[in-house]
Amino acid sequence: MDATPDKAYDAARYRREGRGKIFDSVLDLVGDTPLVRLPRLTAALKPKGEVVAKLEFFNPLASVKDRIGVAMIEYLEAKGLLGPGGVIVEPTSGNTGIALAFVAAAKGYQCILVMPESMSLERRKMLLLLGAKLELTPPERGMAGAVARAREIVEATPGAVMPQQFDNAANPLIHRVSTAEEIWNDTEGRVDAVISGVGTGGTISGVGQVLKARKPSVRMIAVEPTSSAVLSGGPPGPHKIQGIGAGFVPSILDRGIIDEVVQVSNEDSFTMARRAAREEGLPVGISSGAALVAAFDVASRDDMAGKLIVTIIPSFAERYISTALFDGL
Repeated sequence: MDATPDKAYDAARYRREGRGKIFDSVLDLVGDTPLVRLPRLTAALKPKGEVVAKLEFFNPLASVKDRIGVAMIEYLEAKGLLGPGGVIVEPTSGNTGIALAFVAAAKGYQCILVMPESMSLERRKMLLLLGAKLELTPPERGMAGAVARAREIVEATPGAVMPQQFDNAANPLIHRVSTAEEIWNDTEGRVDAVISGVGTGGTISGVGQVLKARKPSVRMIAVEPTSSAVLSGGPPGPHKIQGIGAGFVPSILDRGIIDEVVQVSNEDSFTMARRAAREEGLPVGISSGAALVAAFDVASRDDMAGKLIVTIIPSFAERYISTALFDGL
């Protein structure tokens, strides 16, 4: 093959100027994730509104939880609750644990994480790679069981502190000052709806508080598992959409900004996540599949014609290789 590119191909669209600086720490790379259109899914599903995806796996440890990992630890430092030699203990469904573990490693803290045994092997391995200690709890107890065990560890460990992602005010705060501003600026204020899965509730709460203050017509739409529809008034139950559907209503969730809750099944989440990979080249996680199902469902409605719907894509598919997302491949 000729080493000289044909004049028919111009690679100029990929020219980049770079960031113009050298960053002091990996922590400085959190946030500023891109919005992207989904042309092939859109062509196939023909929604009346436009669905765009906010790719949170562009964060340094590949999930939306990187934002709260930095924020919660620095909040504890600012309050004087965490300092040299400190120990961070947290119940986590996986990605928050990875975020806390990478921040702890960057800052030199010990990190102990508690998570249901049902969480994927990839997440566990990553936590160990980052130097965290890991304790698993019975899957049938869900996140409530992990929270209870984490509290026991804090009580028994001198110098330990629990960021408490489900209760920590820094969780929605970081989404107010970063995620919401990014969405507003990147859409030039044209955003009409935001679709977000609810785990801790920090993302939808923080984003919604800012966007609704600026544009009251913005609709904030929460996504939860069909088999654990707690936000819709149903009972908690087991499900396979890791990262959302904690089985209880977190204290930091601002239910006042939620306009609607959409329930999505395990299988529909898997199917859409696989479609995103095969039709858009976007290997996304299971809860991302759920968010996309909800987004295209909402975008198909007559009242959403011509509207811009931003969908939060929390994580990347590689974190779920050992789960049912990859069954049959």
